[in-house]
Amino acid sequence: MTTAAGTAPGSTTAPDPNAITPEGFERVTARVTKPDGETCDLCLWLADDGEQRSRGLMFVTDLGSADGMAFRYPDPHTGTFWMKNTVLPLSIAFFDPAGSFMEAFDMEPCERDPCFRYATPSGFSVAVETAQGDLAAIGLVAGSSLALLDLPCAA
Repeated sequence: MTTAAGTAPGSTTAPDPNAITPEGFERVTARVTKPDGETCDLCLWLADDGEQRSRGLMFVTDLGSADGMAFRYPDPHTGTFWMKNTVLPLSIAFFDPAGSFMEAFDMEPCERDPCFRYATPSGFSVAVETAQGDLAAIGLVAGSSLALLDLPCAA
């Protein structure tokens, strides 16, 4: 199941020609195993280095052809996320080095300093941001697991 973030599966909503989608990121397939054992594949923008993780979804108004953005860290990480210059309200889910769900919460846009800093759980290795409220629809809930497959998304 690959869905466009912010739309219901099977939706035929026309793309907004003025939308700003992520640029400079590759899209990768991620496999979600839901708590009941069902699996589904997502398409995620990948922020895989310091510059990309720092920029994230700043100024983006539409996730385009992906379900969200994955922030991958080379080692277990603890820190904060902020929404500086991020115009979309987002939900974020965190996964440990084994891919197990750790925690999730919603974040609100911030256009002026100081922006609130959202504390992360200790020792996560992947965080996934998606349109606020979409985590459950794509299977990123308590008891789920996530594996980034490093494969391009299906067309």
